[in-house]
Amino acid sequence: MLGAPAATRIARFSSFAERYEQWRQRTSVALADFDFAPDLARDIGSRRWLRGAATLLALSALAVAGWPDFAPLEAKPVVAVDEDVRDEFRSQMIMPLALGADSGRRMGATREVVPLRSAPERPRLDLVATLSKGDSFERMLQRAGVSTAEADHIADLVAGTMPLGDIAPGTQVDITLGRRPAPGASRPLDALSFRARFDLQLGVSREAGRLVLDPHPIKVDTTPLRIRGVVGSSLYRSARNAGAPARAVQEYLRTLGDEIDVSSAIAASDEFDIIVDYKRAATGEVETGKLLYAGLIRDGKPRKQLMRWGSDGRFYEASGNGEMRSGLVAPVPGSRSSGYGMRRHPILGYSRMHKGIDFRAHYGEPIHAVTDGTVEFAGRHGGHGNFVKLQHGGGMETGYAHMSRIAVRPGQRVRRGQVIGYVGSTGLSTGPHLHYEMYRGGKTVDPTGVRFVTRMQLSGGQLAAFKSELAKLQQVEPGAALATVAPDPSLSEEPVREIDRIESKQKVG
Repeated sequence: MLGAPAATRIARFSSFAERYEQWRQRTSVALADFDFAPDLARDIGSRRWLRGAATLLALSALAVAGWPDFAPLEAKPVVAVDEDVRDEFRSQMIMPLALGADSGRRMGATREVVPLRSAPERPRLDLVATLSKGDSFERMLQRAGVSTAEADHIADLVAGTMPLGDIAPGTQVDITLGRRPAPGASRPLDALSFRARFDLQLGVSREAGRLVLDPHPIKVDTTPLRIRGVVGSSLYRSARNAGAPARAVQEYLRTLGDEIDVSSAIAASDEFDIIVDYKRAATGEVETGKLLYAGLIRDGKPRKQLMRWGSDGRFYEASGNGEMRSGLVAPVPGSRSSGYGMRRHPILGYSRMHKGIDFRAHYGEPIHAVTDGTVEFAGRHGGHGNFVKLQHGGGMETGYAHMSRIAVRPGQRVRRGQVIGYVGSTGLSTGPHLHYEMYRGGKTVDPTGVRFVTRMQLSGGQLAAFKSELAKLQQVEPGAALATVAPDPSLSEEPVREIDRIESKQKVG
């Protein structure tokens, strides 16, 4: 048993612990009810607000009191060096490069170097000039060093063979300039050569002191490229593996998509038949043009035959009497993600009328006009972001919103399927997609409920010419355009620059 003093100490300790626990509970309740950080925007001027303001000032004063002290850094004292050490330092600086040296210990020119009064120039200068977009042929020659008089004369010589505006931007011109007749004068042109067209190489040379144009026509084979194969699991991949250009396959799918549902109406056992405009030069270059014929074969019989015809480049039904059906095309190939009607706006957070339909699409994907029309508006348009509105006649209009880039201008005529912009996420948009609207009489309507189709029929001489062209295309054998082209005897196997021809002549001489 414990003695009386020990029992007394234990009783006192228990009483102290009990009082401490009661104090702790009361303090916890008081602290829980006490607002250490009251909202200073409410009850301005009250005791609670004044207590919060005092707390803010106290904490701010405490933060300022703990602000660190900044002192300037002390620089290393200057060390006196002799001439040899200073030169050693200079060899590791950038200064030698500015003075004409290479690097390291090789120093630049000193006072002992005496400049020449005149330095000899190269007797001949070979260079390549590039015709930029929006530039003129004459200005390009002048920038390369050709005198104004000779540049104008050369332009006149070339213009006598072909329009200067037909020379494609990016064309490279090989130029050879001769020795200056006098100090400060322009170098005379000795020779010039460039590919003016796919079927024409033009050269200018100096003969007996006069500039003479020397055209070299290039033999070109224009047999269209025909590609046939089985659709398989993917029509696009099968056509690409068969050798069809990517642009031709895309145009083939878009053309068929105007007539049938390519996602469900084409079987894996069907065959595709693609004919593309194709040119091969005797010098080895290849130029792929537009899609000429789009065919789909099932069980050995043509299911769909479409041929491009006319100056407007539209596709007509090759079977029958040359009928052309033109309806609405999808602005982008993606599926619909949101329909027409009331919905909760994903950004604004409340329900409002969704005046169009949304299409899933990747950023930068081209947007096509659903049918022929005129650009009524092209620019920034509030929540639509970059927006294009087309007028189609008869009170019908279409709108395309959230574009990343606009490819048309107001007043421009556009054709069905023409690219008018690119998918983006401008305006009130949560991500890349196309918002497509349709208007009738100035008011929005549900685009899914509108279908308008026009039909055109060939007759008389047009129908006869159409069938004649169709017969020629159908006689083209698949892969015939890939046969070897006979070399042009007037040209070497590989294109040779005029500069190289001059150098070879001088070596022989």
